[in-house]
Amino acid sequence: MNAARSKSKSPARTVRAPRNDTLPGDAAALTARQLAAMAQARVLVVGDVMLDRYWFGEVSRISPEAPVPVVKINRIEERPGGAANVARNVAALGASVSLLSVTGRDEAGTRLRRLLKNDRIAARLHIDRSIDTTVKLRVIGRQQQLLRVDFETPPSHEVLATKLKDFAGMLRDVDAVILSDYGKGGLAHITKMITMARRAGKAVLVDPKGEDYTRYRGATVITPNRAEFQQIAGRWASETELTDKAWKLRRKLGVGALLVTRSEEGMTLYQSGKRLHVTAQAREVFDVSGAGDTVIAALGVMLGSGASLAEAVRIANCAAGVVVGKFGTAVAYPNELINSD
Repeated sequence: MNAARSKSKSPARTVRAPRNDTLPGDAAALTARQLAAMAQARVLVVGDVMLDRYWFGEVSRISPEAPVPVVKINRIEERPGGAANVARNVAALGASVSLLSVTGRDEAGTRLRRLLKNDRIAARLHIDRSIDTTVKLRVIGRQQQLLRVDFETPPSHEVLATKLKDFAGMLRDVDAVILSDYGKGGLAHITKMITMARRAGKAVLVDPKGEDYTRYRGATVITPNRAEFQQIAGRWASETELTDKAWKLRRKLGVGALLVTRSEEGMTLYQSGKRLHVTAQAREVFDVSGAGDTVIAALGVMLGSGASLAEAVRIANCAAGVVVGKFGTAVAYPNELINSD
């Protein structure tokens, strides 16, 4: 489904003016009550996991073979990526987290398991012998990303069917479910998962990918970034037009809320009859990699702890402001949110 291509010939429906609220980016710092509640939250993360590898080096010359820099590698870092980074962010915020996904039987998959164990993440990673674990390799020189190389293979349907059975069993012991869709094939049954989780009374948060948002019908909240939302809804010329498009998409999909993350513009939550905009925090942006993972992780923890969606968005905005000041896929800790103002 591409809403930008399926325009109705009937007159445009005018959306009634929602209740508009705008908050500064530093409007929410964690309270003692929230911290205690977050520690009791139980979150299940399902989606496409990957291993993020960083090769750091020095650049001092251009290759004689081609007009490209020569990077002499002197340091290597590895971090959980994709849905694994979402789970890592949940754990960093103090909540209990379980992770369900698929990897290959290879060195990258083994390394990812070790990293997740170190981060106190209860990972149930099914092994698909026919694939390689997804790896994103970034080459860094002079604090600049020079190159990214991706290795990936979609998992088999047999493994995904088994994962669906595990999902049903894991639902009983969680308060919120995060479905992290990176478009790598690990969420082929996402529509069934949303239905199962909603029937079980769980909040379902989806980080979307691609043009077919009908797959996410019935979710509690969907969190596209600005570019992803534009891909689905088309361009807008004003805040009123953006609100109109967001409301129409929310109704069409039957989702509880739509949260559009807007980079330096902050983020905007669209619910029935309400619009809440939180401005971005004024801080230096070093790297936006993984910021969306942090946003949905914070939302999941807050909703799992019993917070309102509006309250969760305020904290998620603070968390995003923290991680963009760090290099690579990073996490935000509770003490950083307490001191975020």
